[in-house]
Amino acid sequence: MDALYTAVATATHGRDGRAVTSDGKLDLGLSAPVELGGNGEGTNPEQLFAAGYAACFGSALGLVGRTAKVDVSDAAVTAEVGIGKQGEGFALAVTLRVELPDTVDQETGRKLVEQAHQVCPYSNATRGNIPVELVIE
Repeated sequence: MDALYTAVATATHGRDGRAVTSDGKLDLGLSAPVELGGNGEGTNPEQLFAAGYAACFGSALGLVGRTAKVDVSDAAVTAEVGIGKQGEGFALAVTLRVELPDTVDQETGRKLVEQAHQVCPYSNATRGNIPVELVIE
């Protein structure tokens, strides 16, 4: 793959540190969520992953919608990223909740969401690695 763009971010001190992008546009304190024993005062990696996946999937949905000549510009994507124990380590699971405009019928919406799942880079990266559930609302 020839990268069209490369994002660069550095995190220090793991979940209780700071994450900064090379251009300085993102600079945030990190902390583990209370559920994982942290103080919950900062952002955590699962939130960042959820935000990135939701935005990326929304763009992929827009692309397949334009190709199919279906207006999905008012769609909203919510990504729920769960983390839990798996064996000796941890694993992630994702639910993508896609709210489509009322003008899109259920069958067309399902097809577009499934097509978006095939072209979204996050979906392609996670496929076969973590469970991703698609929910159309």
